[in-house]
Amino acid sequence: MTTTGTTERTAPRSLLLRNRDFRHLWTGSTTGKYGASVTSVALPLVAVTILHASTFQVGLLTAVTWLPWLLIGLPAGAWVDRLPRRPVMLVADAAALLLFAGIPAAAWLGLLTIGYLLVTALLVGTATVFFQTAYTALLPHLVAPEDQAEGNSKLHGSESAAQLAGFGTGGFLVQAIGAANGLFVNAATFAVSFLCVLRIKYREPRGPVAPRSRGALGREIRTGLRLTFGDPYLRAMTVNGGAANLALMAYQSILVVFLVREVHLSSGVIGALMTGGGIGGILGAFAARRLAARIGTARALLFFELLPSLALLIPLTTRGPGLVLFLIGYMSVSFGVIAGNIISSTFRQQYCPKELLGRISASAAFLNYGTIPLGALLGGALGEALGTRTALWITIAGLPAAASLLWFSPIRRRCDLPTALPAPGPASQGEPEPASR
Repeated sequence: MTTTGTTERTAPRSLLLRNRDFRHLWTGSTTGKYGASVTSVALPLVAVTILHASTFQVGLLTAVTWLPWLLIGLPAGAWVDRLPRRPVMLVADAAALLLFAGIPAAAWLGLLTIGYLLVTALLVGTATVFFQTAYTALLPHLVAPEDQAEGNSKLHGSESAAQLAGFGTGGFLVQAIGAANGLFVNAATFAVSFLCVLRIKYREPRGPVAPRSRGALGREIRTGLRLTFGDPYLRAMTVNGGAANLALMAYQSILVVFLVREVHLSSGVIGALMTGGGIGGILGAFAARRLAARIGTARALLFFELLPSLALLIPLTTRGPGLVLFLIGYMSVSFGVIAGNIISSTFRQQYCPKELLGRISASAAFLNYGTIPLGALLGGALGEALGTRTALWITIAGLPAAASLLWFSPIRRRCDLPTALPAPGPASQGEPEPASR
């Protein structure tokens, strides 16, 4: 009995219980994802129901939200590496709070226009670039290396659950309080995120401030790009992420149109299918660490990146029993994407020097997120020209093509991913490939 009692007392507690700073970061992140999901419903409805925006204008709202990753993603990474990350996150949260609260205020005053929404979306996207880059660089400071896999699993799992809740309640909130007023919910989530980040006690040590010569920013950006695209592991994951997001956004941009016009489903059934399929993301968050521990992180990453290929079942969807094909395909995408993100995020946090993580993360995000607006345009163009079912076949085929980029990389020849960048110089013996070129 004594042995059993000791074992119970010394068993490791959940990271949420034993790490106060991580708990605050987790709470703020989960709340923010819920608000973002509500906004994905409310903002297009504001454009359509209040401003009578065209289909192109509604699509443009999505595009300008992601455009800052292409415009300032690279310099943002260099700037974040120069600054304490927590204050950057606080400023970004405060800016997004004010911007979203301004939309219903402008509607009340009769000042709301489609141009106002586009500018707001662009500025919120800019704040997101800085918050996400700083968030990625701060997390390894808050969580010990041996806890990073658990931390990423909890973050991605709770974010998936929050997104499902946001999709499920977004329509109800819009119906209950109006499309513009629904954006107050998102403003409130940024207030929660701000308070959570404010309560993080960790402070990054202040080092000596080196003088910045002319061209220093450009050199720092090139350093991030060189490390990201010169390293075979980082390069493979980054190019895979960009190609996968291109295919994902291309098919998702026409998915609802396909379900309405080809399968003839009601909006309620479509919402239920999306919610049911999204449960795969929660399951993926639980499975990522467990499968990686059993078969190795590199092998698990390959499996999770290949799993969304089952989305090729989606174009076969029909009414009745044929809806099962949609659920299998959609769940495989959300399962594989979330699980793969957990492994790749943990890998970057362990593999990359902390002082360079902002630049490396921004360099990867520049390609990963920069393909999103391009994918939306591609999906719409193919759907218009070829029909939605044919366009789905073409765009979803991009998912296994993206996964093949990892298959033909050094990752395929490893059991586990490396945990640190090798020192400059000749590659260590026993490595299947040099870690940098």
